[in-house]
Amino acid sequence: MFSRARKTPVAEWWWTVDRELLGALVLLLLAGVILSFAASPPVAERLNLSSWFFVVRHVLFSIPTLAIMVGVSFLNARQARFGALAVLAASIFLLLITLKFGVDVKGSRRWISLFGQTIQPSEFVKPAFAVIAAWLFAEKMKNPDMPARLMAFAILAVIVALLLLQPDFGQTVLIVSTWAALLFLAGISWWLIGILLGVGSGGAVLAYFVFPHVARRVNGFLSPGSTDNYQVDRALQSLLEGGWFGRGPGEAIARRAVPDAHADFVFAAAAGEFGILFCLLLVGLIGFITLRALFIAQKQNSVFARLAASTLAIQFGLQSAINLAVNLNLIPAKGMTLPFVSYGGTSMLATAFSVGLILALTRRRPEEKFATGLPAYRGQAAQSA
Repeated sequence: MFSRARKTPVAEWWWTVDRELLGALVLLLLAGVILSFAASPPVAERLNLSSWFFVVRHVLFSIPTLAIMVGVSFLNARQARFGALAVLAASIFLLLITLKFGVDVKGSRRWISLFGQTIQPSEFVKPAFAVIAAWLFAEKMKNPDMPARLMAFAILAVIVALLLLQPDFGQTVLIVSTWAALLFLAGISWWLIGILLGVGSGGAVLAYFVFPHVARRVNGFLSPGSTDNYQVDRALQSLLEGGWFGRGPGEAIARRAVPDAHADFVFAAAAGEFGILFCLLLVGLIGFITLRALFIAQKQNSVFARLAASTLAIQFGLQSAINLAVNLNLIPAKGMTLPFVSYGGTSMLATAFSVGLILALTRRRPEEKFATGLPAYRGQAAQSA
């Protein structure tokens, strides 16, 4: 099946996909399954559910997650682009109807129930927008007269508006940061980067005064005694409780009191159960995935593949960094999952789609070597833009 001599689609995929990156992603997915056994049961018991409720669901979601990741990695660049466009269009439509028919949780409408399952459309918007925006920027380099940047900005404006109406400031920050990373990769001038940083900073200040939940989280971070920081405090206790080697599976005390120990604060739960050394290994694995994806992305001759894969890698690393920073109380709390590790079906499936696109766009395809006829280095790309 995997022999070089056999020209089957599976054999071709096996010898062209980046197996180091694929192996690291599978390992991270397995780490998430293992941590669900340690972190999920106390949460389920507090909700009067079966102890293994979240564990079973996490394992069940891991199956389609792996299937989507591998299946998407079979796509060529053209198929990946059209697939991302279809997902983006569907996700924006779902974001729109979520405002009217979505599930109201603590004053926010971020989830919608479809066919008995609750999904968060913004999770799929992130990778799809990264790919389509990268394609528009690549087309701009090929045809300077095409208003591709304006089109990409218009799509961004629509997405941001819909997210802020939910409201979901965390996802907004991640998508705008992804956009900023793409602008940098595409070679825009430094003065424009400075202007965008200023606008972004101004937007963050404005959000503090416009959105009450943002103000509460910032105030709670700056003045811990001013608001209820129960979850963050318990997460920090769990981090400190485990020491270097942890208390062992099921033995940590503090993580039993963390409401989201299976989801946003799974890293803190892991520290209590398995210790700081295990957490460092987990961070190292995430770092390897991000850097490996960036490395192989920069080797692509296609400008579209290079921009899209790099942007997706940065998005993956940035989301991981935000989750870890919240667990360590380095930034105000926000609902951001740790990719493939935190419980959450929508997040896992969307992450699988994202990393599947990275694997697809970075496969070794000699026939596409000179597909664009464009230079492969950033300086010339900046001149072309």
